Amino acid sequence: MPERRRKEPQRKPFNVDMAEQRIKRLFELAEQAYPGRPDLADRYADIARRISMRHRVGIPRELKRRVCKGCGSFLVPGDNCRVRLDGNNIVITCMKCGAIKRYPYR
Repeated sequence: MPERRRKEPQRKPFNVDMAEQRIKRLFELAEQAYPGRPDLADRYADIARRISMRHRVGIPRELKRRVCKGCGSFLVPGDNCRVRLDGNNIVITCMKCGAIKRYPYR
């Protein structure tokens, strides 16, 4: 009986891996830049979003929640967004545009 070959896990293409690294780095820079220059932090978040679209790479969940879907600004809880717990949801309200996002939790 012939021996079965095991499939090796496929590696991500270089450009996808590089895009993920750049997205994470841009969010780190946005975090650092926000206290002094919130407009620059918004720009970093926008660049990260564009990179993810260009290379068809998803933004990690914890980072995606840091960007407002309404106006695209970088969200910092307690400063430019309000975070509340409502039953089984986390409710995040952007203070710039008033957009509301709800995320379920257990």
